[in-house]
Amino acid sequence: MEHGSFTNDSHASFTLAEEDHTLANALRFMLNQDPRVTLAGYSIPHPSLECVNVRVQTTGDPAREVLKDACQELMLMNRHVRSVFHKAVSEFKEEQARLKAEEE
Repeated sequence: MEHGSFTNDSHASFTLAEEDHTLANALRFMLNQDPRVTLAGYSIPHPSLECVNVRVQTTGDPAREVLKDACQELMLMNRHVRSVFHKAVSEFKEEQARLKAEEE
C-alpha cells in the first residue's frame, strides 16, 4: 500500500504486509545505493504487527518507480548470491567425492 502526496510523487511511504526486518533492511540498503534517493528508511509500527513502513524520498523521480527499481536490483543480487552458493556447494561435494575416492 502506498501513502504518497497528491502534489509531489517524489516522496512516499509504502506499507509492506507480512514482512519484517529481513526484507526491509535489505531494501533500505538497495535504496540508499541509488543516487536518485535522498532519504530511505523503514520502521516497524509494532512488534506484533506483521508489516513494515518504508519511506522513500527522491531527487525528483517518482518514489514508486525508484522503489520498484530497488526491488528488482535486490532480486538480481539474490539470484547472483544463490548461483554463487550453489556453485560453491557443487565444487565442495565434488572435492569431497574426489578425496573419498583417493582414500579408497
